[in-house]
Amino acid sequence: MAKQYTIGELINLSAGYLEEKGCASPRLDAEVLLGHVLGLDRLSLYLNFDKPLTSQEVAAYRQLIGRRGQRVPVAYLTGQREFYSLPLLVTEDVLIPRPETEFVVEKVLELLEPGRPAHILDLGTGSGAIAVALACQDPEFKITAVDISPAALKVARANAQRLEVDGQITFVESDLFQNISGTFHVICSNPPYIKRDELSGLAPEVAAEPAIALDGGADGLDFYRRIMSQAASFLEPPGFVVLEIGWDQAEAVRSLGEGAGFAHLETVRDYSGQDRVVVFQWQG
Repeated sequence: MAKQYTIGELINLSAGYLEEKGCASPRLDAEVLLGHVLGLDRLSLYLNFDKPLTSQEVAAYRQLIGRRGQRVPVAYLTGQREFYSLPLLVTEDVLIPRPETEFVVEKVLELLEPGRPAHILDLGTGSGAIAVALACQDPEFKITAVDISPAALKVARANAQRLEVDGQITFVESDLFQNISGTFHVICSNPPYIKRDELSGLAPEVAAEPAIALDGGADGLDFYRRIMSQAASFLEPPGFVVLEIGWDQAEAVRSLGEGAGFAHLETVRDYSGQDRVVVFQWQG
């Protein structure tokens, strides 16, 4: 007769296995994945630490732990990631939303007056994280969310529908500004910004994400050049550009913006004190 495992035993065994495989947060991962299988939050897991599990539950969990041991990101295994306190659907077609990107949302909210109509362009929307978070904050925001990937746009649409803000967001398949017309009060983006020769050295979890959402060209700045060279034509003066950047790119991106005639307003640091968001204004 097969051994019947309890919740606590499985978490302990799985955390040890994931630690051996090099996962950065093995116990947390083990808890999140078991909670996903059982439909329980982490507190409920601990309140039921001695509860025995069925063979079907154990089998489903072992499959997820095996894939996590292969360094598949937890968000891809659960199909969900929280962003700006919102539960977003994610698939392997989109970049997994990071807490640092919430600084883009915060800065856009600071720049716009609450309750007044505003048009926002979100370039490279991916899962729709920025667009959906902004739409959820103010019903007066109208957002055009752009991505070159049809698969990513499908995920973004699903998130907008799930959170009931699809009426505020227009989704456009486009290579940045290519299929865009009209003007906006704010252009925001978390573009690909990793240097191409650094892609091969990424952690396995990051390397599992779409290369198209990571590869910023030889120096990591390709998308900033393209955005800053064209943004003025799509802004309603005085308009703003809010861009997430890599930790060491603030000076270079500021130079690109100022070279294109923009005023640099601010460079925002993230939770760890690294430069993370650059803000520009266009006076026209």
